[in-house]
Amino acid sequence: MSDWWKKSVVYQIYPQSFNDSNNDGIGDIQGIIEKLPYLEELGVDVLWLNPIYVSPLVDNGYDIADYYKINPDYGTLDDFKELLEKAHEKKIRIIMDLVVNHTSDQNQWFLESKKGKDNKYSDFYIWRNPKADGSEPNNWGSTFGGSAWTYVPERKQYYLHLFAKEQPDLNWENEQVRQTVYEMMRYWLDLGIDGFRMDVISLISKRPGLPDAPKDLPYSKNYYFGASNGPRVHEFLQEMNQEVLSKYDCLTVGETANTTSDQAVLYTDPDRHELSMVFQFDHMHLDYGEHGKFSNVRFKMSDLRNVMTEWEDKLENHGWNSLYWSNHDQPRGTTRFGDDGMYRVESAKMLGTLLHMMKGTPYVFEGEELGMKDVPFKSLTDYRDIESLNMIKELESDGLSQEEIRKIMYLRSRDNARTPMPWDDGYGFSEAEPWIAYSSDNENINVNQALNDPESVFWYYKKLIQLRKTHDVIIDGKYEVLNQDDSCVYNYKRQNNDEQLLVICSFSPEPVRFTIPDEFFDQEILISNYHRKPCHGTIILKPYEAIVISKKNS
Repeated sequence: MSDWWKKSVVYQIYPQSFNDSNNDGIGDIQGIIEKLPYLEELGVDVLWLNPIYVSPLVDNGYDIADYYKINPDYGTLDDFKELLEKAHEKKIRIIMDLVVNHTSDQNQWFLESKKGKDNKYSDFYIWRNPKADGSEPNNWGSTFGGSAWTYVPERKQYYLHLFAKEQPDLNWENEQVRQTVYEMMRYWLDLGIDGFRMDVISLISKRPGLPDAPKDLPYSKNYYFGASNGPRVHEFLQEMNQEVLSKYDCLTVGETANTTSDQAVLYTDPDRHELSMVFQFDHMHLDYGEHGKFSNVRFKMSDLRNVMTEWEDKLENHGWNSLYWSNHDQPRGTTRFGDDGMYRVESAKMLGTLLHMMKGTPYVFEGEELGMKDVPFKSLTDYRDIESLNMIKELESDGLSQEEIRKIMYLRSRDNARTPMPWDDGYGFSEAEPWIAYSSDNENINVNQALNDPESVFWYYKKLIQLRKTHDVIIDGKYEVLNQDDSCVYNYKRQNNDEQLLVICSFSPEPVRFTIPDEFFDQEILISNYHRKPCHGTIILKPYEAIVISKKNS
């Protein structure tokens, strides 16, 4: 098997919001096919599709009712086969979302399981008897609010759901569950897909006895105590690898919330035969506040540098990093880590430079290549995401004003990532009213504008992606952080036997001084967001300036 994914750049498509081919207000598979030339122009190697299976869409497709059928809102299985064929013709691979910690409560497995304790599916989910007083089996809360347990009168038992009550957790202790999942994975891999992104895969093994969580943990995430990185998670993944993944030349990336860099080695060390890489969340937690993610706290660059460096160092020779600023569960990186005002374009390019020059596989979320920013929705009623709607209620009950809540939602809602992809200044996603409101910024931030502007973020991202194909040091060079006491400039080096790269990224909206190391004096500049010429000595970095200097080893 080849490690092709180490040389790849992945582009994440949120199908509902990418492109609507039949003008019903919902993006679809034919819409993706229409835009393959655009993705080919950008130069990406892999498309990751968020779930496209049949679903009631309580959690936008992460509640799967049938793993073998395509949601008719998105098209048909023939549409998907056409997408696979046409993408592969363009040397673009496709990975699907694998959601197997839980299903929809409309899944036939669950509908049978809830009927009683003596059928084929009775033990497919995690059922527990009430306590003596009739209350929930333990004190775990759900991510989306309320208890992680829901009572079913037919069984006189509660079932566990770490997410919405419509998303019951599968019982991975049951070998029949695991074999059923593996059979489904083989179906899609045999169809020709190139791998899976695995949703909350670190939660599939629960601690025996499902113990109460300590009372000092945040209620909506206290289940981490008994569910994250559980005692059999690596056993399960090694079994999955042996029975399925090892038979295919595929990419696997696990979403592993509440996982440290040391734990990530266990998932990604190739000698352990589990996953290609994992999504870590440490850099996503740097701006958490009183309400967790939903805060107006700003990250500190020194914290970001420490986290990114820790993950680069820990996984060196022991695994592989996934690199991302944003996805369907996070706000836009330009707003969060850059400047979405005067220096939107410059900071978007800088953030792209910092990430794409690191060791690992970069993930580009749709619209990131345009420098899209968070969405100034006109009203709180414009939000659609279950997590955001629950948090709006919670913040209102905590006494925050509408203005304060709107500010927090602007900074943190998942819907910031989910507005329709703006194809032109008429927005271009659909001729119908879209399922979620457009961003009013689309008038100035859209694909047509970007393609016609040689200085746009799009063309800069294209060059970043091309550099990965022509400079092996970006793929295999060792990472070394420099100037760790600099409060404004994130500076690191990449080095292999043939080449060294000096990466300089300013996080300051003001000009700042920076001294070029002697060995990089007047060397070739591979990319710069201000068209910097070869330089030496102490230079003045412009706001959010990024420079990558190359020195060939003699």
